[in-house]
Amino acid sequence: MAVQNITMPQLGESVTEGTIERWLVQPGDKVKKYDPLAEVITDKVNAEIPSSFEGVISELLAEEGQTLPVGSVVCSIEIASDSELPPPPPPKKSAVSSAILNAGVQKKQEVPKTVPMPAQTEKTVRSDKLRYSPAVLKLAQEHDIVLDQVAGTGEGGRITRKDLQQLIDAGGAPTNIASSVVSTQTPVDTTSSAPSSIQQETSVPSQPLAQGRDIEIPVTKVRRAIANNMVRSAQEIPHAWMMMEVDVTELVSYRDHIKTEFKQKEGYNITYFAFFVKAVAQALKEFPMLNSVWSDDKIIQKHDINISIAVASDDALFVPVIKHADEKSIKGIAREIYELAGKARDGKLTMENIQGGTFTVNNTGAFGSMQSMGIINYPQAAILQVESIVKKPVILQGGMIAARDIVNLCLSLDHRILDGLICGKFLKRVKEILENTSKSSTSVY
Repeated sequence: MAVQNITMPQLGESVTEGTIERWLVQPGDKVKKYDPLAEVITDKVNAEIPSSFEGVISELLAEEGQTLPVGSVVCSIEIASDSELPPPPPPKKSAVSSAILNAGVQKKQEVPKTVPMPAQTEKTVRSDKLRYSPAVLKLAQEHDIVLDQVAGTGEGGRITRKDLQQLIDAGGAPTNIASSVVSTQTPVDTTSSAPSSIQQETSVPSQPLAQGRDIEIPVTKVRRAIANNMVRSAQEIPHAWMMMEVDVTELVSYRDHIKTEFKQKEGYNITYFAFFVKAVAQALKEFPMLNSVWSDDKIIQKHDINISIAVASDDALFVPVIKHADEKSIKGIAREIYELAGKARDGKLTMENIQGGTFTVNNTGAFGSMQSMGIINYPQAAILQVESIVKKPVILQGGMIAARDIVNLCLSLDHRILDGLICGKFLKRVKEILENTSKSSTSVY
């Protein structure tokens, strides 16, 4: 027998550490190659660490809640010698397993089995069933599902996201508190007012707060990871800031003119943000220094222009990436914004979706913001805040005053890499592109 170590993987280009959120195995457990060993959380994503070997867990070398740098040993596995190892799996299964390993944050995929599995003991099924993935936990919380009442179809009785979705679609998911009480009563017509006794039983007990008392809100692991990354960025990067006002009257008119027809034809919205991302991508080709990262003794100027866009949920911030944005049309960018935002809200972002960003554009205008200074998405060189578009009186040539659509572009820059001169030229170029976007000069296709 030989012992092999499992190390903390690098779950993202700029990720340097990860926190063991929960162990899914214990010493003495048998695991197969690609089985999940632990749930890990970083400032970029939640993921599972897969096993690189088949064998028996020898020792867990990290505790739950412990943060370790990438490459640190987290556990050891006792594996059989080459002569004792089973024959390699057929090509089809191997391809699936390889895809799982490369995906990193994707759920473990189900491989159809044609041979009946031997009956498992209740103890074994129960042990695996409790290994809930982040996706399963999220879906259960959203629909108030009692997981220990769900029969899993995964290996060893493990509950999969597909199991929950089938129950939800069929309307048969066992739910918590309110739903459990209702299920024991005579069916109630939810479209009409229920008797007061039913309402009291089915409502979740609330704990009224004493007037004038502080409220303690526990910090989630996701929020802590975000906080750590923001602190690192603020401490290591010397931030500088500048703002430029842009007249986007023609752009607004053009977008408003085509938005209804576009939505009917394409099935998603053509947003103002898509025009801004396209303009930034075009300007980055002309000013590639802003498409750089700091790397200790050197500055790395990135060849690909991959725009990170900030997408926020109630308690987390995700930064999916539009790859090769300079090669895409405004329509193509609008589609990616729509799809990536949907994946972020549904918890379906993969490692491929969040890796490789070279410059970040943040749509702070969606909240009505007029002016803000963004914290740079480490280790990128800059972040651009697109503020709210508002009507303002503007003095035109000849002294005439007109109401125009104006937006502020706020740029935060890493002063180790960039200086005010080049950033001023970059913002001026973005301004020129946007102010010359119109029905007569610009195509979204």
